[in-house]
Amino acid sequence: MTIGIRREDKNKWEKRVPLVPDHLKGLKEKSGINSIIQPSDIRCFRPAEFQEAGTEVKEDLSMADVVFAIKEIPKEIFMKNKTYVFFSHTLKGQKYNMPMLKKLMELKCNLIDYEKIVDEKGKRLVFFGHYAGYAGMIESLYLFGQKLKQQGIETPLLKIRRPFEYASLEEAKKGIKLVGEEINETGFSHKLAPIVFGFAGYGNVSQGAQAVFDLLPNKVITPEILPTLHNSLTLDNRNFYKVVFHEEHLFKRKEGVFNLQEYYHHPENYESKFESFIPFLSVLINCIFWTEKYPRIITKKYLKDATLRENQKLSYIGDISCDINGAVEITHKITTPDNPVFTYNSVTQTFTEGMEPEGISVMAIDNLPCLLPAESSTAFSSLLSPYVSGICKADFTKSYEELDIPSEIKSALILHRGEFTKPFEYMREYIKN
Repeated sequence: MTIGIRREDKNKWEKRVPLVPDHLKGLKEKSGINSIIQPSDIRCFRPAEFQEAGTEVKEDLSMADVVFAIKEIPKEIFMKNKTYVFFSHTLKGQKYNMPMLKKLMELKCNLIDYEKIVDEKGKRLVFFGHYAGYAGMIESLYLFGQKLKQQGIETPLLKIRRPFEYASLEEAKKGIKLVGEEINETGFSHKLAPIVFGFAGYGNVSQGAQAVFDLLPNKVITPEILPTLHNSLTLDNRNFYKVVFHEEHLFKRKEGVFNLQEYYHHPENYESKFESFIPFLSVLINCIFWTEKYPRIITKKYLKDATLRENQKLSYIGDISCDINGAVEITHKITTPDNPVFTYNSVTQTFTEGMEPEGISVMAIDNLPCLLPAESSTAFSSLLSPYVSGICKADFTKSYEELDIPSEIKSALILHRGEFTKPFEYMREYIKN
């Protein structure tokens, strides 16, 4: 049994790897699985580390039975009848990846998508979520500090660096904690108080973001009391405020009472009610799962109307979910670590590259874990490696019904010998269109 690991080359920031040297060594020793990895000049682990673990470093992966990657693989590279495991970004019918999906079908390949490796309750088992949250929050604290500086207000947040400028996540946490101690001692400008961070969502991504935010002094409030916070006679300038929004805070039934399960199965019966909270937020960290069938939480129409409101204070959005024109409608494009923000002017309804003092600045980096590449790779590899042997041992020449493979992996098998498996037959329409 031999697995291959493809070089990540989607952009210069993609330094991650799906399986790290220590885990590859364990797979060889415990299960007899050999491994080949393509060389890379930017990967967070050196070639020698893989060689020391018993992994062969070479360009040719043709001897591999299964090929692992993180990001999409160029369609010209696929080999006939192989099994590929990566984030395909095809599940929502993403048009830019349909040619890749077609090529996999033509070559009779098997496609396993990490996103759909789930347990019996549908909970994801192999993910980068916490690290997207960690990196997205560090980046957002840095950028929010820069935004305030542009507006003429300096805060201790200016001492926070960008995620990739720290030697490790641990070093980043220590640095942010020191900033928190300074805020606790000296505070920030009273005219900023209260500074409210809203977190849309409460899953893995949000948990990671909140873990970083909680290194700063903060008080937790519920969405219901958020509007009354600003009426306080003693506004706290030594604490931030944190409010976490669940589905029932974000959406309401057009008629009747909110029901979570109905919302997921019939979102057409629901609309956003988040707009009533937006005027009281300084920062929004968006971490929700969204597809086109769900309502948006922030629309361009609302923001244009909101410019007439004197108490509108939202100036920064960390859109960690990164859905183009999605839950946050003004996320009109993906940003990159070397150009992390754009600014939306809700009066003129225009976009400007970079940070501007006026308007809402949006960070929408779609591969945030690559800003913490070694740690995020190691965490991901620890989740993935227990399934590698089961994938390698599977006889994909058998029918889907006869296929002996871990149930968690079977749930993620989009293509079997080039054909959609039953759970993913809906994707035929994406190919046709």
